Amino acid sequence: MKKIKFKIPKIKIKQVSPDQLTDRLLLINLYITQALTLFIGIMWLFFQKRSVIELFSLQQNDNFMAWGFGLAGCMLVIDFFLSRIMPESAMDDGGINEMLFGKRPVWHIICIAAIVAICEELLFRGAIQYAIGPYWTSIIFAAIHIRYLKHWLPTGWVFLSSYGLGFIYIQTGTLWAPILCHFLIDLISGLLIRFRREE
Repeated sequence: MKKIKFKIPKIKIKQVSPDQLTDRLLLINLYITQALTLFIGIMWLFFQKRSVIELFSLQQNDNFMAWGFGLAGCMLVIDFFLSRIMPESAMDDGGINEMLFGKRPVWHIICIAAIVAICEELLFRGAIQYAIGPYWTSIIFAAIHIRYLKHWLPTGWVFLSSYGLGFIYIQTGTLWAPILCHFLIDLISGLLIRFRREE
């Protein structure tokens, strides 16, 4: 009897620098990572025996909107002052945000901000924070934002932002508070990059 040999192709994963990225490759990467984030979040919730539908249910009051808008406003003001007093190199993300938002139409920036906010908050606040609390969740959240890890200031800022998102989730009891805050931060930051480029 003949042995059947299977040839498994070698998949090479290599780091790509921002100057090697095309717009299409950047978007593919963004949407694949968000789809994976959503899938992992849903599976995590499944193993926690929790319902995604209940997690997204709206509360009777609009308290979550005040928390979401309030924290987003505070974070954007702090970010504005940090960008004014710190050298640009200290806040450098390798040009990824510029590539992602610089030439993007407004409707696409809105879509990106919404998708990222929903997918990341489902996984990090909805699933991971439920299991290990806001502190360790924020460490993981900062670590996955790899492009900031070369600089302590943006890494610390991502950690504090994540902790703030976890805090308002605890205070309101609804995932919509951190989703709204995350959406507003990404949307306003994206629009600022988009229109600053035009000027």
